Amino acid sequence: MKILVIRFSSMGDIIYTTPVVRCLKKQLPGAEIHFLTKPAFKYIYDNNPYVDKLLLLKPTLSETIEDIKAEGYDHIVDLHNNLRTAIIKLRTGIHASTYKKQTIRKWLSLKFNLKLVPPVHLVDRYLKAVAFLGVTNDGKPIDYYIKKDYQLPALLPASHQHKYIAFVIGATHFTKRMPNEKIISICRQISYPIVLLGGNDVKVNGDEISAAIGNNVHNACGITSLDESVFLVSKAHKVIGFDTGLTHIAEAFNVPIVSIWGGTVPELLGVQPYMVKDVLVAGIDLSCRPCSKFGLEKCPLGHFKCMYDMPEQPISEFVNIK
Repeated sequence: MKILVIRFSSMGDIIYTTPVVRCLKKQLPGAEIHFLTKPAFKYIYDNNPYVDKLLLLKPTLSETIEDIKAEGYDHIVDLHNNLRTAIIKLRTGIHASTYKKQTIRKWLSLKFNLKLVPPVHLVDRYLKAVAFLGVTNDGKPIDYYIKKDYQLPALLPASHQHKYIAFVIGATHFTKRMPNEKIISICRQISYPIVLLGGNDVKVNGDEISAAIGNNVHNACGITSLDESVFLVSKAHKVIGFDTGLTHIAEAFNVPIVSIWGGTVPELLGVQPYMVKDVLVAGIDLSCRPCSKFGLEKCPLGHFKCMYDMPEQPISEFVNIK
């Protein structure tokens, strides 16, 4: 049996496909599992032992469809469910099963602050698309395979190599990020060394935070690569992070996590921390929350209460527990 699994984006959504791919490979003896995604997300499946071949989206959809036809697949598992995947399924004529997005329910829930989407994790929603093959959830975490054998002394100062807290301060959209002054306040309450992680876009934020706190905070934002950041997360005593890919990747390593949510909520998309034994999901109930599914560039009402009014004590207490 030869199966193609499709998910084009984004980082978090692709990360949550890894249990599906693993279950397909392990529960269907002799099956060949391929995965199709955008070139930008190739790294998520690099070194993954459950994928026999990684296909990358070509500049034109026609080129991609020709690649798919040449492989001779028995089934397509569409975990994206958009116009492009619909065209792929139509033009290849391959038997397909498709993930149900519940688009209308999500829109109504967001628009009218209703709870019409059952609190089922995205992984379990994905797995429904492979149930026809007899594949079931194996109850294990997501998979992520670090590319190199990194060493802490090469990435962190000596003061931050033992029992440090990894604080992921980056996120794509403003309403997912906690303001610097709030992060500074939380960091002052943490008794462990802190390593700030994120891309170049939050390097200045990290500089401001580390300058305010002093030697207890090491700013690695914009310095470490994504893979190095994943390594640092995997070796952390605990992780604090927002609704962003690196925080979700941390779930692969069974590290205690504080998952902080501002303008977005995990229940709407089914992306609450998955199979993590020790986790605190931090967020407050407001009539204006959630304000979007994926985050916005500013608070629509201007007050940003979902982050500014976030209680700090539960976060610091969770982190400081030995």
